[in-house]
Amino acid sequence: MRVTLIGGMDRLEPHYQATARKAGFDLRVFKRAETGFGKKLGQCEAVVLFTGNISHQARNVAIAVARARAIPVYQYHSCGVCTLRKCLDCLNQTKLVHN
Repeated sequence: MRVTLIGGMDRLEPHYQATARKAGFDLRVFKRAETGFGKKLGQCEAVVLFTGNISHQARNVAIAVARARAIPVYQYHSCGVCTLRKCLDCLNQTKLVHN
């Protein structure tokens, strides 16, 4: 399952990646809004927003694209590895319920 993380801290990206791999997810990280990142969201199955580390505009673009494509969005103010781990655990539980 491919998950897109928007926000977070530069120094934690390797830890985010390791946590996602351990949980069985393919993680794509955007630490800030990049040109055309809204188009790149269509290739994922869930979006995680660390709202304390992104602009309102980036958040609004991500939510609009996700809604248009029926992609679930998970928003957290904290940007720690534990927060991502809890979110991925939640996604794993959701996958088990839907399968």
